[in-house]
Amino acid sequence: MTLSEAANDNQGRKLFAPRPCPICKKPSTEKYRPFCSKRCADVDLARWLGGNYAIPAAPEQDGDDDEGPANPTRG
Repeated sequence: MTLSEAANDNQGRKLFAPRPCPICKKPSTEKYRPFCSKRCADVDLARWLGGNYAIPAAPEQDGDDDEGPANPTRG
């Protein structure tokens, strides 16, 4: 088993390899995982809400097929 895989203890709880807090690099705690504290969790939330993080998306293409032709001609 690698460090990143979960194991169970004798009471059925999952044990995870400790990872550092993504904000300050201190050891994370179970209560605020993956962060070390409420402060670091709040810093991360503020970064998401402020637009500092973004999930990449494909750019929209011009002219959707659902709308039909832009200039229909009459015959």
